[in-house]
Amino acid sequence: MTQITKQFFSLTLLFVLGIIACSHQPNQWGDEATSKTSVRNDSIAKFFDPQLAAKKAAKLDTFFKHLHKTAKFNGAVLVSQYGKIIYKGAFGYANFSKKDTNTTQTLFQLASVSKQFTAVAIMQLHEKGLIDYNDPVYKFIPNFPYDPSITIRSLLTHCSGIPNYAYALDKVVDKKTPMTNEQIVSLFAKYKPGINYLPNARFNYNNSNYVVLAYIVEKLSGMSFREYAQKKLFAPAGMSKTFIYDPTHTEQVAHAAVGHTPRRGGYWQIPFDHLDGAVGDKGIYSTVEDMYKWDMALNSEKLVKLATLQEAFQPAHHFRNLINKNYGYGWRLQLLDDGSWLTFHTGWWHGFKNYYLHNQKDNSSIIILQNVANHALARVKVAQSILYPEKAWYFMNGESIPEEVEGGHEK
Repeated sequence: MTQITKQFFSLTLLFVLGIIACSHQPNQWGDEATSKTSVRNDSIAKFFDPQLAAKKAAKLDTFFKHLHKTAKFNGAVLVSQYGKIIYKGAFGYANFSKKDTNTTQTLFQLASVSKQFTAVAIMQLHEKGLIDYNDPVYKFIPNFPYDPSITIRSLLTHCSGIPNYAYALDKVVDKKTPMTNEQIVSLFAKYKPGINYLPNARFNYNNSNYVVLAYIVEKLSGMSFREYAQKKLFAPAGMSKTFIYDPTHTEQVAHAAVGHTPRRGGYWQIPFDHLDGAVGDKGIYSTVEDMYKWDMALNSEKLVKLATLQEAFQPAHHFRNLINKNYGYGWRLQLLDDGSWLTFHTGWWHGFKNYYLHNQKDNSSIIILQNVANHALARVKVAQSILYPEKAWYFMNGESIPEEVEGGHEK
């Protein structure tokens, strides 16, 4: 073998080895973390029983068909357990005027279920050391007009006391132009609308908190929140159909479900307005199948560490009125009979009304997306009881799930 041939062979070998090495690059937390997570998920998957899953699927199908018939449930649903889909279905119309049928690939506005995506974005920045939950908001927004005791954690957990932008800025915005997060923050600084209560004094669900958080993500990342979500949240999770609505590109929602509200025996389409330009608190369009990918990504550390999520799933408040319910970082919490907390979120915006339960303990989920804002979700306890029959007595006797109303205040 000549010297030139030997050199060519060596270079070729190095090139091939390089490709192999690159194709097996560890994730950002290393192979050890990935291995532990895989072992965890594999051990959970072993609990999956196809026969039991089929029985639950049959009961879920019967329930949702009945709900569609009697309570006018109109939307799509997906239920998973032990990391596997056990049931999915779609009911009614995406657009009543066109009679377009809903499918499990239909895009729905997630409404306040969007907040957990904003929270995960903040967690990613936290893991990179770019942000601390106890950092004051003015560190990132120097002209922030409110008390310096308001921190990132205050915003994440809805105890900041800042006013709701939908109402506080109603008289000073041009309602013919979609609002932006930057505009909202600037108008807060300019007009200084009064706070609702002393910072960190109580819990009060408020969309402004997550609009400000999304703006901080933009400042730290150098990207629009829409771009950040696409690159750092949706793409890593494999959510190929999911996006954040942009009012300057209405073609995005040409084939999406339209939000409706019951009216005079029929359904009225709810139009977009200037508030749809703000993001972080709402605005994400997704499908139940993409949301299942999100659920699995949360369980597999594709987005943030499981330890980081565990902190987000812990009750953040110790106020006396929050004994059986609480809030973490972008997730609502419900106290179970064994002392653990069930993790979920609801959403209600412009005719869309949703429920998403994420149970990391057994890699299970209930994803319900509706484009008719009626009371069908009041029966979600039945779906919970089918998934967890051993706790049916608890779910059926428990409190109704909280709802977000159109303006963003908690009911």
